[in-house]
Amino acid sequence: MGLDYYQIKKNIRRARKLVIWGTNAAGSGHPGGSFSMAEILGCLFGRHLKFNPKDPQWEKRDRLVLSKGHAAPGLFSNMAVAGYFPESQIQTLRKFGSKLQGHPDLKCPGVEFCGGSLGTGLSYSVGIALGAKINSEDHHVYTIIGDGESNEGQVWEAAMTASKYRVDNLTAFLDRNFIQQDSYTEKVMPLDEILDGDDLSEMWKDASRWKTGDKWRSFGWNVIEIDGHRVEQIDDAITRANATKGVPTIIISRTIKGKSIEHMEDNPQWHGKAPDSDIVPIINLELDSQFMIAPSIIAGDMTNLENEVKRCVSGRADYVHLDVMDGMFVSTKTFDHTKIKQLRTLCILPFDTHLMINEPVKHVRDYVDAGSDIITVHAEVTDESSFGEIHDLLRQNQVSVGLAINPDTELPDWSWQFLPSLDQLIVMSVVPGKSGQRYLEETHAKMARLNQVLCENNFSGYIEADGGINLENIESVFADGARVFVGGGAIVGQDDIRSAIRDFRTVALKSRRQALLDRAHQLGGTDLINKWINLHIIGKKQEQLKQIAQEAGYL
Repeated sequence: MGLDYYQIKKNIRRARKLVIWGTNAAGSGHPGGSFSMAEILGCLFGRHLKFNPKDPQWEKRDRLVLSKGHAAPGLFSNMAVAGYFPESQIQTLRKFGSKLQGHPDLKCPGVEFCGGSLGTGLSYSVGIALGAKINSEDHHVYTIIGDGESNEGQVWEAAMTASKYRVDNLTAFLDRNFIQQDSYTEKVMPLDEILDGDDLSEMWKDASRWKTGDKWRSFGWNVIEIDGHRVEQIDDAITRANATKGVPTIIISRTIKGKSIEHMEDNPQWHGKAPDSDIVPIINLELDSQFMIAPSIIAGDMTNLENEVKRCVSGRADYVHLDVMDGMFVSTKTFDHTKIKQLRTLCILPFDTHLMINEPVKHVRDYVDAGSDIITVHAEVTDESSFGEIHDLLRQNQVSVGLAINPDTELPDWSWQFLPSLDQLIVMSVVPGKSGQRYLEETHAKMARLNQVLCENNFSGYIEADGGINLENIESVFADGARVFVGGGAIVGQDDIRSAIRDFRTVALKSRRQALLDRAHQLGGTDLINKWINLHIIGKKQEQLKQIAQEAGYL
């Protein structure tokens, strides 16, 4: 079974947009803490939580307790995406008579805990987990607590109780975003080390400063520490937690308050603040413009692909891109599913498998079984019938579905019916099977044509740019609509893969900022441009945005 990576990612994006919609309609609420736990909830609802939205009180359901109750918009948005109630009801958030109050309330079917007073959720969770064990009930309790909330002594009393009674059917997440209502957590009541300045980057990245895990270990808990925005790490941590017997588990998730919206990220002002209506369209565009980097390991040492996968991990890639060539569809031959199965044991990064092979319908099952998370086949060697069979097989096995087209291929008419459910479209910008090629400039015009078709057919997936992508053209390719960038020689071919990936991100980020400024100018001219820029008060973002706006002639 695959990770169902893109389905989870798309649901997370949907849920974030609903948070923005709801808090804007209410004129109040807490988007920052909702966004920091967005990937955690996305993985729970999308993959691990047993629930039935048509029967919220189903006895065998897992229990989800949101102890940091002010992040209710994040919970409600995921419940809406999961089908507990229509997404349109999000606009009733925090209104009189609505079941979607400012904190979770049992008036909303599917809510397990009235979260208001901080510090009480873990105690409640220990109680229902212990009750389930006493009654031999087979369900799991998942609890999300905040790091500011951890100032409360009751959290630690509950931690001792859970350990004493060995409630191994309880998994807690610590949303470790380093910000609480008044300030940065390390300035109020440090869980790690005292923070002297306002730069959270060192606190977030430097493992030698992390003390929180030691505290929980001393209370007798199984501790797992992860990047709380990496879907694959969350998924792996939940799987390991559920397999741990005899002790409760806490997953300490390093997160970013306001994640995915630059002016909200690491900004204490957005603990509890609603976005203005004029910036909501720009925020939605920013959410649609998140991007991923996928190094192609065949650009490295083909005699030691194991090391190339490890380099992708150390370089903090989003995916490992696996180009499978059979020597028939293209003249080159690389490797097949047996090698992918060997590589799968090396890491948990999503495997983005690009099948450049004849008759993929006959072989796709092998690549599912090998551990691929995303599988893309070519339109040139499929038709409506065979792609439909591939599509259904991948869906049944929670593998994301991709379709690729070569430079001289247009998107076939038969494929349009699949676009609403397609996860990834690879637009080849070089002739496949030959290394060292330059990006074909005519791909830009092709992307313009494709965008119209994709929009008209409700495509909500991701466009992956593959072939000749480098630092010189990634800006324009991003502007074309690509959101996943395959890097061969420009990434894997470099000695320092981490620096290469960081440079890719830097240039793509500049292109995204340009697109957001363009949108602000379109909607509100110079006034909205200045308003948007002035929201970015953390770090050097404001200066960088001003420079981009000046270069574009907006200021």
